[in-house]
Amino acid sequence: MSSYVIGLTGGIACGKSNLSRALRENGVPVVDADEISRAMTAPGGMALPLIREAFGSEVFDGEALDRRALSDVIFAQPAARERLNGILHPLIFAEMRRQMALVPGAVVLDVPLLFEAGMEDWCDEIWCAWVPQKEQIRRLKKREGLTVRKALQRIHSQMPTLEKRRKADHVIRTEGTKQESGLKALALWQDALRRAEAKGEKEA
Repeated sequence: MSSYVIGLTGGIACGKSNLSRALRENGVPVVDADEISRAMTAPGGMALPLIREAFGSEVFDGEALDRRALSDVIFAQPAARERLNGILHPLIFAEMRRQMALVPGAVVLDVPLLFEAGMEDWCDEIWCAWVPQKEQIRRLKKREGLTVRKALQRIHSQMPTLEKRRKADHVIRTEGTKQESGLKALALWQDALRRAEAKGEKEA
């Protein structure tokens, strides 16, 4: 099992995925909750029968999950979002633990809903990717073609980003270029390795 666990989180369109990608590209072991979720909801994925049972064929296009249709439902209805999380989270958590067991040293857990899912206790430290809300809205409009109302609906479906920032041990502001933000994450990783080493010495 991993000896030092770093939780990486952040609000929607706050640049967390870019930080995760920069870490991976530089050899950092990352367990990605979204990647696991996508695999479980891809054609043939183990979560699909449960999602169909809970939400019906309206969120499917044949045998494939219609992700946009499902998103429209869960972002508009908090109860539906909780129902989906109740299906996916146990499956995702089990796979995350399996992958963590394969990493003997420090590992990064990329989890958008880390606080919402109560995963703080998994982590030795938590990083939060953060930008002001107006930048979140700008990115969502550009990336997904959302209206301001739809963008705010998605932003408000999660814990407020300022609350995530307050609860985190380290905050990575990502208003700059992707390269600049990635370098911040890599520098923080090097600092975390020193903290992991100090923890190991203390426990020895």
